[in-house]
Amino acid sequence: MGCSINSLRDKEVINVCDGRRLGYIFDVEINAALGSVVAIVVLFDCRVFGFGKCEELIIPWDKIQCFGEDAVLVSVGPELYEKFACKNKKKK
Repeated sequence: MGCSINSLRDKEVINVCDGRRLGYIFDVEINAALGSVVAIVVLFDCRVFGFGKCEELIIPWDKIQCFGEDAVLVSVGPELYEKFACKNKKKK
């Protein structure tokens, strides 16, 4: 199954470990020497009432569990995003 970077940017990233919605794919990191994708970059929204800024989460390619029609499921520990001290993105 092939997909373009544009189609990836429309997919929400969800952590299967805790159900947290991490954000949407913003970019990908590529190893030019090997010609392979090594990570996805997700914009993690830490803003509260519109204040603050979004942070970039770098999620290694091997942490991706599966690509769905609308979402990408990843398996990462909370230490990846808890350093941004925002708790507002838990799945409802």
